[in-house]
Amino acid sequence: MYLVRDDISEFSPRHLEEALAMLPDWRRQQALRFKFVQGQAECALSYLLLCDGLRREYGISQQPHFLIGEHGKPSLLEFPDIHFNISHCRAGIAVAIARRPVGIDIECIGRGNDVLARHVLSAEEYALMQQSPDPKAEFARLWTRKEALVKLTGRGLTDDLRQLLSLPIYNNVEITTRLNLEKGYALSLAQYR
Repeated sequence: MYLVRDDISEFSPRHLEEALAMLPDWRRQQALRFKFVQGQAECALSYLLLCDGLRREYGISQQPHFLIGEHGKPSLLEFPDIHFNISHCRAGIAVAIARRPVGIDIECIGRGNDVLARHVLSAEEYALMQQSPDPKAEFARLWTRKEALVKLTGRGLTDDLRQLLSLPIYNNVEITTRLNLEKGYALSLAQYR
């Protein structure tokens, strides 16, 4: 299951205060480390969206605590058999929750540039992006697929990003991608088959 909230641009400082008040202290402090209100809102709302998903899918009403893995992948301290992943950007927040490892990424369309594309895309992917009627959307699609895969494995950036989607060790992974051109984001979900 995954949940998306793409109305965060309408989030006011008053809404942020209300959201922060609903967080456990450790998550509130994490949110307040962000310099700008937008980052604080994304951090706070992503946690609340996770709580909503846990309540809907598993009937869990308590606020979860995170354990952070070696490469930064979080897990649930109280529920080690439930996996989740969170992503956020200016355009939205995405949360994936499952009984097996999962990775999710949401990115704004238009974030990348040609230098970044040449650094992270294979020659075939770069050509695909260049031939696309919307190269920025195609870059966002490819980037979120790679990021969701990295987040699924929890290994960090240990593989060559250019070749990541074609490595045989990931043949047992299914990645689904959705573009929302109206709201300006790409979203990818990665799960083992």
